[in-house]
Amino acid sequence: MTMTTQTTRRGPLAHFTIIDLTRVRSGPTCVRQLADWGADVIKIETPEGLDVSDGWGGNRHGPDFQNLHRNKRCITLNLKDPEGIAVFRKLTDRADVVVENFRPDVKFRLGIDYESLRKTNPRLIYASISGFGQDGPYAKRPGFDQIAQGMGGLMAITGIPGQGPVRAGIAVSDSSAGNYCAMGILTALLEREASGEGQWVQVSLLQAMIAMLDFQAARWLVAKEVPPQAGNDHPTGIPTGVFPTINIAASAQIMWERLCKALGAQELLARPEYATPPLRSKNRAECNREIAEFTRRKSSREWLEAFEKASVASGPIYKMNEVFADPQVEHLGMAVPVRHPVLGDIELVGQPFRLSRTPSEIRSATPERGEHTDEVMRELGYSDETIADLRRRVVI
Repeated sequence: MTMTTQTTRRGPLAHFTIIDLTRVRSGPTCVRQLADWGADVIKIETPEGLDVSDGWGGNRHGPDFQNLHRNKRCITLNLKDPEGIAVFRKLTDRADVVVENFRPDVKFRLGIDYESLRKTNPRLIYASISGFGQDGPYAKRPGFDQIAQGMGGLMAITGIPGQGPVRAGIAVSDSSAGNYCAMGILTALLEREASGEGQWVQVSLLQAMIAMLDFQAARWLVAKEVPPQAGNDHPTGIPTGVFPTINIAASAQIMWERLCKALGAQELLARPEYATPPLRSKNRAECNREIAEFTRRKSSREWLEAFEKASVASGPIYKMNEVFADPQVEHLGMAVPVRHPVLGDIELVGQPFRLSRTPSEIRSATPERGEHTDEVMRELGYSDETIADLRRRVVI
């Protein structure tokens, strides 16, 4: 089913309908990927007459909520009421995907788990994000990004050596779990073209966090190395780090040679203790100290110009306002305008990849709670009288 929605054009996922049961961050991050590329996303929230939290409190018009829930339609539905479940089943029987990030037991208690829904819609893709997995010894634990950062190993390798564990400045496990889940959904949709059947996609914050560690995790699995904190230095490649006035990444041998020449520090090339990447890594403290003596002699702008001419990887370290003022960021269009009926003209964070024929589009701002309830109910065949009755009884 593809329900109607106001848009300037059809995106590449416009023929898919997504039922969005998600809250907070990981689930909405997943669904945003599908919505931005044209999918008809129907976000389900609790009716205002019920004292049930959807995980956001009073922050609906805040930056975070607005950035996560654009390009969706929103209806209110009481999933604890049998008639609410009946409406939900009408939606899911016609949908392509359901996405949820409740605790693992909630969907079974409500009777909206994958096995229950696939009986009447065997093509359904059902995606679940949890803290630690749908089963196993920790399945019932509440999952939060910071907990996954700690258990997944990120906090132990983040920060200045000796200062103790440090959380990353963004919700790494939440965001990565959401993006991995979107990838899983798209993979399942592609497989469905061959098999004709849906399946259950499962992602956890803990799995996503470990997967994001990538080479740091592999250092333990392959070489049995326990990665330590490296601060602003690259864990293995030197010199790559923060220096006075500039950020430098020059661990490869040819980049190291370019760096020394651009710095006017040819004497460093003659040092036997800096002759190879492993030696520079071994002697990182002294190597970085000597480079810093040179970089503090000029401003960031001067070094950026010099390093660009020499093809040395380098860049400034921006505050957020500086990020979006940078000409390359402006050229990439990472701040995307949209008009909100309450907030007025605002900008949201754009997609990080492009398609040449069918680009992403922010077609509509984040909807108000229940903004599209009547519209969607009519699409399901409910009369205005029935809709009014269901609303009066707080089913919708």
